[in-house]
Amino acid sequence: MNDSFASINSSKANFDEIYQLPDPRGYFSVLGALDYMIPDVAEPIVRQLLAARMKRNGKPPVVLDVGCSYGINAAVHRFPVNFSTLRGRYAGGEMAAVDPEHLARLDCSFYASWPQTGLARFVGLDVSEPAVGYARAVGLIDAGITSDLERNPLSAADAALLRPVNVVLSTGCVGYVTERTYRQILDAVESPPWIISFVLRMFPYDALATTLGEYGLVTERLAGATFVQRRFRDVEEFTKTLAVLAERGIDTAGFESEGRFQAELFVSRPEADVHAAPLGEIVTVTSGRNRPVGTRYVQVETGAGTRIALEP
Repeated sequence: MNDSFASINSSKANFDEIYQLPDPRGYFSVLGALDYMIPDVAEPIVRQLLAARMKRNGKPPVVLDVGCSYGINAAVHRFPVNFSTLRGRYAGGEMAAVDPEHLARLDCSFYASWPQTGLARFVGLDVSEPAVGYARAVGLIDAGITSDLERNPLSAADAALLRPVNVVLSTGCVGYVTERTYRQILDAVESPPWIISFVLRMFPYDALATTLGEYGLVTERLAGATFVQRRFRDVEEFTKTLAVLAERGIDTAGFESEGRFQAELFVSRPEADVHAAPLGEIVTVTSGRNRPVGTRYVQVETGAGTRIALEP
């Protein structure tokens, strides 16, 4: 991770421990309590882009989910479930006493019982071996890669898994991974992929867009739209994030100041694909900004200046 990203990440809450568990119960309990919603608000956009990719390419997409964790993006795309329904399954008290091996067997049957509604098959990339192992074991992803490509070279075996990939998706990993990871992915794939990135506004995308341009990919940002990720965990995360955004000259009024992380959408494609169907012609947006959430931190203007308050 470059120094700039490391500095920005220091303003965010750390949830590393939930990715070291053998199943996603902790993930859904912790992030669900913060109204984590980016998989749900991103999915309609991802589906539209995958349909456009399939129309352009003539075959079903093979998606590399960068930072796949427990395979949540694959789950909400491939089956008629969403983050909220999965949270109800995994964070409920009736599941607490089930051991991880038994839960994995139950989940194999759970996902197999749903009709397939997805357009793509998935390969997962994440440094968490437990998370990728779970996603692979229950059938959410076809294959998984757990190498840290920020620090290590891609192995020949993992490069072979990436060869058929024609879409690279991230719903929050940019900022933890950089152009170092994406260079290795692009060197391994058979043909230039579409890169779909939902990026928190606190993280600059310029360096990655420049790298993708070296591979012939043109980056478009979806103008006039942001996508809610989750609520801030506490007042420290809230104030530090607003400070980072202020340093970058980003106006948070009506966005992060309302108590929720906001992401932007960047899509990088070969120039011919961009000309054939500009991003604005493909995507219809539902952002999640009006979606009900729990208590959140907000900025309030008072006679004594700006104050931080809790709003239900």
